[in-house]
Amino acid sequence: MPKALDGSTICAISTPPGAGGIAVIRISGPEALRISSSVFSKPLTPKHDRTVVFGRILEEDQIIDEGLALVLCGPGSYTGEDTVEFNIHGSTFIQEQVTHLLILAGCRLAGPGEFTQRAFLNGKLDLTQAEAVADLIASEHSGAHKLAVEQLRGKFSREIGELRDSLIKFAGLLELELDFSEEDVEFADRTKLLGLIDKLLGRVTSLADSFRSGNAIKSGVRVAILGAPNAGKSTLLNALVGDERAIVSDTAGTTRDVIEDTCEINGTLFRFIDTAGIRETSDVIETEGIKRAIKKASSAHTVLYLLDSSSESLESATDKISELELSEEVNIVAVWNKSDLQKSPEDDLPRCSSTISISASSGEGIEAIKTLLVDSHSIKESASSLIVTNVRHFEALVNAKESLGAVKLGLLSDIPADLVAIDIRTTLHHLGSITGAVHADDILGHIFSNFCIGK
Repeated sequence: MPKALDGSTICAISTPPGAGGIAVIRISGPEALRISSSVFSKPLTPKHDRTVVFGRILEEDQIIDEGLALVLCGPGSYTGEDTVEFNIHGSTFIQEQVTHLLILAGCRLAGPGEFTQRAFLNGKLDLTQAEAVADLIASEHSGAHKLAVEQLRGKFSREIGELRDSLIKFAGLLELELDFSEEDVEFADRTKLLGLIDKLLGRVTSLADSFRSGNAIKSGVRVAILGAPNAGKSTLLNALVGDERAIVSDTAGTTRDVIEDTCEINGTLFRFIDTAGIRETSDVIETEGIKRAIKKASSAHTVLYLLDSSSESLESATDKISELELSEEVNIVAVWNKSDLQKSPEDDLPRCSSTISISASSGEGIEAIKTLLVDSHSIKESASSLIVTNVRHFEALVNAKESLGAVKLGLLSDIPADLVAIDIRTTLHHLGSITGAVHADDILGHIFSNFCIGK
């Protein structure tokens, strides 16, 4: 039985660990008002719903603290249950004492994410919104914050709900046909169903494809800086992050290992990766550094390939970039450095999406690189766009896409309605697992175990 349905009343400190100006202790469950009243100097009743009461926390006749009690009666609370939040002084001793009193009065300590789990099981949030709560708490930059807020508002949930609703009607008609199989009656228009499947396939594919960029925005866009030794990679990294993060030297091959640093640009977090210079070498350590450089570039979203305009020819630059053998998903930008010493070639390079001329030492062109990166990876303002950021949602969408493909193949092959209905039900299951319309307790346990206690 899920914890939220065991009839218990739970409590937890909802503010960060340690001492502070104030601390919040949250109590939720059927006995929240009674238990809270037993340790408070004033009775807390349903008539106090949505009000704040000043009083003292008492252990028998001894005053532990004085503070505020916020009363929220179910089902209008966050959890859907009666809830009380004590706002007390932030002494760790006071926090421990009040929690101890609540446990003696009948509460049990809440598990990680149990308040939000109760909100989900009581229908206050669906599963995508519950996960958005955790993402919102964990957001460290405005891009991640914006994605979490959009999901918390239910935009993604509504999209998935519409996809499921459009399939449910046809699934019902196909099931009805099975009841009249002996009469050879056809209730579901195969042409319309095929058109619907094509439409759903396009939408599910689009959502699944958005995961790469969505996950990048949420976790930080990985940008690898590649190039030959002494091309100016470390100087470029320092210029981008605004700090002397990497050692800059005239000696070729200074960078032997991978150096990473983050920088937020216009609300999007970027993870810049400085790598060893790529060249033929017999040095064992440098060779390992080059291997790591290529590996990092393979997992990056964008590669800034630095070229020395004072010594590099267009032909050699083309050869070097073509030898990288990176996935087509990796965006490669050719960056001609040292433009203050020699004007760079104006021709486009094969496999590169853009070409930029800069002087990393003087700062010329750095803002142009930042603008290009933001334009390529920031959240686009569009009422119709949705971005998937959660790997669980992505996997469910991929599975739904596969089962929709099976439905389409079945319709084109004119297979029996009962087999088509099975594939539709499978699709509905995968889509429903995203919002929690169908769920398993072990999945819920995994999701909510990643929450902080008190939320």
